Amino acid sequence: MIVLGVDPGSRTTGYGIVRKTPQGLTCVGFGHITPPSNAPFYDRLHEIFLSMLNLMDEFKPAEMAVEEVFYAKNAKSSLKLGHARGVVMIAAVHCGVKIYEYSPLEIKKAVVGYGRATKDQVRAMVKMILKLKEDPGYDTSDALAAAICHANWSQFARQRR
Repeated sequence: MIVLGVDPGSRTTGYGIVRKTPQGLTCVGFGHITPPSNAPFYDRLHEIFLSMLNLMDEFKPAEMAVEEVFYAKNAKSSLKLGHARGVVMIAAVHCGVKIYEYSPLEIKKAVVGYGRATKDQVRAMVKMILKLKEDPGYDTSDALAAAICHANWSQFARQRR
């Protein structure tokens, strides 16, 4: 099974693709989508949408794991994050990819074993679990962590859907 993990954002959207086999998890690919910062907001959303369609077409994930919305101090930032999440989810629906959502606490607990882990701890565990040679950026490691979380909990996630 191939799982696409996504850490949505209007400025940077991280993604990670993980393959689950009986032998374990392997990283198929990862990166980030960074639309031009001077582009209008709607153009940045469109670029994220098109990039997600391309990723799903190339890697053919069966399922997507995305972080649930958290409450931010800044309402405007929360709205923009919600728009980016919506675009990612619409792309998944368009491509027939099943969507699963996890809280930041669930993702951190699944990857690090501690729900209040730091971004550095998450990145270090992602790197170790997937045997990566390079350090992924924080947006990318968060996306890979979401994919790992779902891959490890997928049999239970289908039941709670």
